[in-house]
Amino acid sequence: MKINNCIIIDDDEIDRLTVVSYAKRFPLLKIIGIFSKAEDALPLIEEGIVDILFLDIDMPNLNGLDFRKKAMNVAVCIYITAHPEHAVESFELDTLDFIVKPIKLERFSQTISRIEDYLELKEKAQLFETSIGGDVIYIKEGYQQAKIKLHEILYLEALKDYTKIVTQAKKHCVLTSLGNLLKDPNFNSFTRVHRSYAVQNKYISTKKTNEIVLHNGTSIPIGRSYRENLV
Repeated sequence: MKINNCIIIDDDEIDRLTVVSYAKRFPLLKIIGIFSKAEDALPLIEEGIVDILFLDIDMPNLNGLDFRKKAMNVAVCIYITAHPEHAVESFELDTLDFIVKPIKLERFSQTISRIEDYLELKEKAQLFETSIGGDVIYIKEGYQQAKIKLHEILYLEALKDYTKIVTQAKKHCVLTSLGNLLKDPNFNSFTRVHRSYAVQNKYISTKKTNEIVLHNGTSIPIGRSYRENLV
């Protein structure tokens, strides 16, 4: 996978330096700008050379949400903020992930994995075709066709306009949003538990306050606005 240019914007110095130190751990990322003020990053945006944004929200003058509106040409936007109440509004601005401070390396690593998955999907988007018949979903991957039994799918994960389909054996991706996929009657055995996740009910092993654990040990976060779906 190619190296991607990223910029980091946060008016808090400690948080900014933490993101910088984490980002330097991943060869996928090349930091080309570090800013304490969002408006200072606009010239790089205008050059069209930025692939990934790591962006705070609550900043003076130009906040992170308004900055994103000026930088919609950047494919990947990751918000890192102490204000979880902005999550819904941020995802309306084509956000790939939303990290709540304090920033932890494990959580940042999960975001990097999502970025890698999304960029790989973006490169291969034209290869995906999907059709559903009975208990089976067929996915065209390159010159081959994968056959997936719906009852074997553990969970679905949203990656912007794509959806990752995860079984015990393998991960597949389709070029359709999670919301659209869940509208299909064939997926009525899935419960949406987070903006980015839906799980197949029979594979839920444990329900906790902020997460569920599947039979295979996978932990899936529960979004606050989706908790009632699990009642």
